[in-house]
Amino acid sequence: MKQASSKAWSGKSRGGSFGHLFFILVIRYLGVRAAYFHLLFVVPYFVPFAPKATKAIWCYNRHILKYGVVKAGWMILVSYYRFGQTIIDKVAILNGMASRYKFEFDNYDEFLSVLNSGQGVTIIGAHVGSWEVGAPFFDHYGRKINIVMYDAEYQKIKAALEKSAGSRNYKVIPLTDDSLDSIIRIKAAVDSREYVCFQGDRYMSDKNVIHSSFLGADARFPSGPFLVASRLRVPVVFYFAMRERGRKYRFYFRVATPVVRTATQKPEGQLFGQYIKELEAIVSRYPQQWFNFYQFWN
Repeated sequence: MKQASSKAWSGKSRGGSFGHLFFILVIRYLGVRAAYFHLLFVVPYFVPFAPKATKAIWCYNRHILKYGVVKAGWMILVSYYRFGQTIIDKVAILNGMASRYKFEFDNYDEFLSVLNSGQGVTIIGAHVGSWEVGAPFFDHYGRKINIVMYDAEYQKIKAALEKSAGSRNYKVIPLTDDSLDSIIRIKAAVDSREYVCFQGDRYMSDKNVIHSSFLGADARFPSGPFLVASRLRVPVVFYFAMRERGRKYRFYFRVATPVVRTATQKPEGQLFGQYIKELEAIVSRYPQQWFNFYQFWN
């Protein structure tokens, strides 16, 4: 089989502002169950009309997860449906419907001890599950959270979210062409004893990437989050919010072991090694909540 080489992410997530606004209105006036029902009609649309995403999911199911032809095809629909569910859940929870969901926390006490340490914290996640679902449950900690997000991705959904009744319990640091400005804002947030959150699985330039075996195949990850996190010299936490049956979300927190430069490995490399181990465990446990809809592997 001739394999396509992985490509840098375009900076825009699947699903536009109209889609977000549509589900905001359905949830508000018809309820969450009705929104799930509408997904049954929306999902088949994406299979032919989002060919690049569909091909990427097919390759993931067929060649990474090693599913048979029939199961790989069926799991394309499942992946789109799971993605739609997380969008619906995010909108519902941000609009005051958290009581309709169940939440469980893994290693939460250690995570809180880090947040209460009186210093800045770096949090690194990925495009699996739905990290935004956890934002309201950080309570007063949420006001100190700064999400580092590509500007194109942020602007695409900003207008729709502003039209909804919900409000974000966090701040956004957009990544723009002026990387120095972003670094200054990140450093200022940490110096103010706030929390800076990165996504560690998408890159937009081939210049700064880390090659690694991931789920048995070669892939590339951004070096930036791990380089910055290792230079800030504050605690690092890996965080994932994963959807389970019965409208339940499980939050995973893993506090990274402090890293130092050695004769054989740089601090950012050590930090990345810890991250990739945790991410691989999460994706193996929740394979249909991998929401990188582009050719991720080489």
